[in-house]
Amino acid sequence: MMKCLYASARSASVLLGETGDYELPRPVSLRLNGRDMGRESRSVRSFYGLWPDTEYTLACAAENGETEELTFRTGPETHSLNVRRFGAAGDGDHDDTAALQAAILCCPAGGRVLIPAGNYKTGPLFLKSHVTVEWQEGAVFSLLTDRSRFPILPGVTYATAEGGPDYLLGSWEGNPLDSFASALTGIGVEDVHLIGPGVIDGRAPQGDWWQNHKIKKGAYRGRLLYLRDCKNIFVQGLTFRNSPAWNLHPTFSENLGFYSINVEAPAVSPNTDGFDPESCAHVKLYGARFSVGDDCIAIKAGKIYMGQTYHVPCRDIEIAWCAMLDGHGGVTIGSEMAGGVDHVRVHHCLMRGNDRGLRVKTRRGRGKYAVVDDIRFEDVRMEGVKAPLVVNSMYFCDPDGHTPYVQSREKQPVDDTTPTIGSVTFERVQAADCHACVGYILGLPERPVRHVTVRDCCFSFAPSPTPMVPAMAEGVEPMTNRGVIAQFVDQLTIENVTMQGIAGEQISGV
Repeated sequence: MMKCLYASARSASVLLGETGDYELPRPVSLRLNGRDMGRESRSVRSFYGLWPDTEYTLACAAENGETEELTFRTGPETHSLNVRRFGAAGDGDHDDTAALQAAILCCPAGGRVLIPAGNYKTGPLFLKSHVTVEWQEGAVFSLLTDRSRFPILPGVTYATAEGGPDYLLGSWEGNPLDSFASALTGIGVEDVHLIGPGVIDGRAPQGDWWQNHKIKKGAYRGRLLYLRDCKNIFVQGLTFRNSPAWNLHPTFSENLGFYSINVEAPAVSPNTDGFDPESCAHVKLYGARFSVGDDCIAIKAGKIYMGQTYHVPCRDIEIAWCAMLDGHGGVTIGSEMAGGVDHVRVHHCLMRGNDRGLRVKTRRGRGKYAVVDDIRFEDVRMEGVKAPLVVNSMYFCDPDGHTPYVQSREKQPVDDTTPTIGSVTFERVQAADCHACVGYILGLPERPVRHVTVRDCCFSFAPSPTPMVPAMAEGVEPMTNRGVIAQFVDQLTIENVTMQGIAGEQISGV
């Protein structure tokens, strides 16, 4: 059954079928208001170049001749401002930053900033409320590489008024730290639409962003899209590539929609997570494609300072009909999750070639608000994922990550630094060509994982698997052809699960 997922004044994203993953079971033919739109093999298809406040009928024809129709209406638009009229050259040579920023700032509420085809050399730009920015086919933002041209967002600005809230801007890996502004930065904005099908290119290989990346140079690396304290933000059809660090990073924001985006970075690029919502609520990600150098998706909620001070969870997250190709993790929760993560549903997704597929990671020290609960992974197809299911409470991140405090298998006191993993469910996961193990579940002896369910799943191993450490914790050895390994788990439910190619027990403790 078709469904309109999103419509702006100039575009729309439609779910063509609910039974596939990123790919439809079989291609279909499309016609929009009678116009031939070709064949489509993806579950989510986006359309561009539409007219405002106009009704459209999409006809979808299957190979067997069955046809389904869907009617939707685009939104209104007040004005359209072309960045060329503001002086943007789009020739890949001139610095277009000022012209592009002027067009955004001058756009009236309900208006569109139009970016025609061209190569726009630009520094970081700041978004404005109630505006649509549209990159047409062939429009590319090429980010400057000289970091001296980048504003710095201060991590913390302390309140002038006694007892007033501190003002947080910059962020780095779960802490409020000075960071360079991102290619697109939204601070406290709402009702913003960023639509494609253009490209945001961070050009990190042309600069020094990935060189000696662990060394802070003036400030921490920026992103391609950074949202702080925003709401009602919608991103559609854009390609994000070669980011200095994380690609898309919304934080302390709500009601966010991402449709048909593409996120790309080389496999060796550092910290290039694809999509990292942090302490956000009501987030939808549909029809996206990722191929990056770190986790494709990482759902976060800050480190201990943010968790204890603000304890804002990341919740009500839906990720569906997406493809996670390569990358360390397909969908990861944590490890910066001190504010808690709950009510997450990942379904009808494709993962191919990832180190780990569906992954939860935390550690001692994340705190009492660091509660991961009501996590559901459903209808996921994996190909060549080395370790499909991982739940790890002893992830060895941060400077003290390898210390006995984090890694001890002996019971430690339960206090305000102890995190919690509640209910995690894996249903209808089909994984072929696994390598290390089906699942590795490691809780804390003082606070075991409450309940892990693996139901209606099928796993099979590659003919010549490569040994790999499935969970990044001390004492976990490289392995192949193992089943589900569990330690410090209150309740483990495994129902109707097949594991082909297992060497030894299907379910074992460590």
